[in-house]
Formats: sequence, structure tokens, C-alpha cells
Amino acid sequence: MTQTASVARAPWHQLPSVDRLLNTPMASEWRVLYGHDETVAALRQILANARANLSPSAPPPEFETLLGLAAQHLQTRAAPKLRPVFNLTGTVLHTNLGRATLPETAIQALVTAAREPSALEYALATGGRGDRDELVHELLCELTGAEAATIVNNNAAAVFLLLNTLALRKEVIVSRGELVEIGGAFRVPDIMQRAGAKLVEVGCTNRTHTRDFEQAITRRTAMLMKIHTSNYTIQGFTHTVAPNQLAALAQTHGLPFVEDLGSGTLVNLERWGLPHEPTPRESLQAGANLVSFSGDKLLGGPQAGILVGDQALIQKLKKNPLKRALRVGKLTLAALEAVLQLYRAPEHLPERLAILSLLTRPQADIQAQCQRLLPLLQQFLLGHNLLISIEPCWSQIGSGSLPIDRLPSAALVIRPSGQRAGGLNKLERLLRELPRPVIGRLADKALWLDLRCLRVEDETRVFSRI
Repeated sequence: MTQTASVARAPWHQLPSVDRLLNTPMASEWRVLYGHDETVAALRQILANARANLSPSAPPPEFETLLGLAAQHLQTRAAPKLRPVFNLTGTVLHTNLGRATLPETAIQALVTAAREPSALEYALATGGRGDRDELVHELLCELTGAEAATIVNNNAAAVFLLLNTLALRKEVIVSRGELVEIGGAFRVPDIMQRAGAKLVEVGCTNRTHTRDFEQAITRRTAMLMKIHTSNYTIQGFTHTVAPNQLAALAQTHGLPFVEDLGSGTLVNLERWGLPHEPTPRESLQAGANLVSFSGDKLLGGPQAGILVGDQALIQKLKKNPLKRALRVGKLTLAALEAVLQLYRAPEHLPERLAILSLLTRPQADIQAQCQRLLPLLQQFLLGHNLLISIEPCWSQIGSGSLPIDRLPSAALVIRPSGQRAGGLNKLERLLRELPRPVIGRLADKALWLDLRCLRVEDETRVFSRI
């Protein structure tokens, strides 16, 4: 046999050319959907993969198989990376899953702002340049009792801006028990350093007194600061300085008193049976000159850092060049304005504010939902040799909000029928690989699917392979 004849029979010569695949009706549709270059690149990649996996003992992939692989390749590349999921973790404000879900009014406001030109920084009354903060300024002042307000892209940015503006190369006094670390190893001392302020720790981890602050005040002191420890609690032999006491001390020494509430809510949550969380209005009434808080946690809006307080201090923040670097866009402002409008009718918040609706769901409703979904999950797991039960559980609010408080809930709980728990990891991965991933939590040798955050209208879709 000659070398030429051997090459002619080589498996890679049996693969079709890119042009042959490109000249099919299916590839013509792809060129319309994805573009010519993307389609050609996909076909070349599929053929390269096929050549790499060829062996003399196995036939090359069929023509139709190659087209199918190319279709999958194109669909995967075109699929959005930010995919919706079903949050069955039991954590309502889940940072990794996007925190607060927006109410419908905010979603509609987002769509309108995205689709149409809008008066973001245009004063319709005068025809001149406007201030984008004015879109929510009146609402924030009304709802918090503040003289003025400004917005940046998250609460960490709000703290950074106020420190850099008011305490650059000066000292900020904070209780040692309030030096928090939030997700992603983000620490208050680090942001103080980056902002150009010098941290002065006072007191002990569990006990800090007014005299500790007073003894630390010097000519270099820029402010007294209180940080709400929203993601942990210290119990036992403890003492903290109340906001009104710090405010009085700061006023005596001619210093501003600033409070970082972190999560932040605009209403007293106790009226709906939830634990109390301090509000900006309470902080300002206690004497705080500036208060910072988040927009996408308990407030139930988009990601934003909100600063409210004395007008003179807010104006200083707005004049800092960093304010432009940290400002928010029209989509954030559109959603935030819509959410703030809902707070003008607080009696309707549980029906209209998505996050409060989830937090106030009765356990009985969640239990009934588990009963409805149990047969569907049993069918989904048919042949997996797993045990499924409905059990009471505790949901958590999440995102550093009310760290020790839990909400009574119910879950579909999946356990292995034997001693080995390895199947749970496989099942957890299977649920994550669904067209719309289902995210649960592994605990106590079981996979827990807490249904608190599952909307009734999504029940038929939650375990769908389509």
C-alpha cells in the first residue's frame, strides 16, 4: 500500500470542510442569528475538536452530529451569563444571588428608563443642566426626615466618600466592637485607610463606654462614627454607647457624628412581626449628622449607597471629585425612585414590595406549597434512590441583616436512602445544571429546598428540564 493511499483513508480526511457545513440551511439561519464570523468560528472549533478526538478504530462524527454540536456551541456562547435562578437556599437577601428582588413598579420604571431618553440631568423647569440626585432627593428627605441626601453605587462607596471628604488625613473614632468585616473579606479598617482617614479604636470588643470616646478626642479628630453590626452580634457581658450619647458628645466638641446602618430600612419592621432594625429617621432623630445605608437590602430596591443628613455636609460630599466616580446611572435612579414611592403608603408594603412580601410569608403557606410540589419533586427524582420529606425549618434574612433572627419556614428535604451521602452532591449539581438552576443548601447530610422565596406562579417550572 502506498503512502498516498494510506493518507486518503485517514479518518480526518472523512470530515466535511467548513464550507460544506456553512452551505447548509441550518448554518444560514445561524448567520442571521449569530453573525457570519461567529458561525464560521463555531464550525472550525467543532471540526478541530473532532480531529483531536479521532482514532483509527472509530468512525468520525456524522455530518448531522457535527451540525448539532455547532448549534450547541453557538447557543452556549450566546446565552447570558447573568442567568435567573430559583433561590431555595432559605436566605432571602442572598448576596450571591442578587439580594433584593425588585417590585413590579420598579421593573417597569427600569424598562422605561432603558428604552426612552430621560431627564436624568436636565431641569425641565428651566431648560438648564440638572442634578441627578434631585430625582430622589425629595423622597429621601421626606421618608427619613433629613435635610439633604445623595446617592452613590453602594454603601461601601458611601462610607468611603464620607470618610475621604470629612476625615482625609484626620482621625475617626470607632468602637472596637464595631469594626465589621462583610462578604468578600471587605473590612471597615481597610476602607478607612484607603479613604485617607486614620482609625482610632476605642473600648473593648464587648464593652465600650462614652468615656472611651471622650478620652480619644484630639485636635486631629474629624468625627465620631458608629457602625451598625448588622452581620453579627455580641452577647453576654456587653455595653455599647447609644447613638444619642455619641451625638451629644460630638456636638460638645464641635464634631460631626456619623452612623453607618449598613443594611438599612425605612420603616419599623415590627409592625409586620419582624425584628426591629434601626432606621435612618431614628438615627437622625438621635442626633446623627450623616447616615449611610444600602438600597438593595431591607429597603428592597436596586444596589445603591444612600447618604442622608445635614445639608452642609451633604453639599461637601457632592463637591468631592470622587462623587462623580461613584455616582449611579439612570437605571438605578429609576428603580430607586419607584421603590421609594411605595414607602409613601407603608400599609400596602407587604403586597407591593417584593422583599417584604417574602419576609412576611406565613409558614402555613410555605408548608402548603411544599405539599403541592412534593409529587413533582418525587417524579423528578424517580430512580435516584433518595428519600424526600417535608420538614419545618428556619429561613434567614441575609446580607448582614438581623444576623441571629430567623423566620419559620418549610422545606422539601432530600436524604440518601442508604448510609452514603455522595448522591446529594450529584443531585445538588444536577439541580444547578437545569435550564433555570435550582439553588438549595446542603446541611445535616441532606439537601434542603426552602420554598420561602418561590413564587406560586413558578411552581410548575421549578423542576423543569425544558
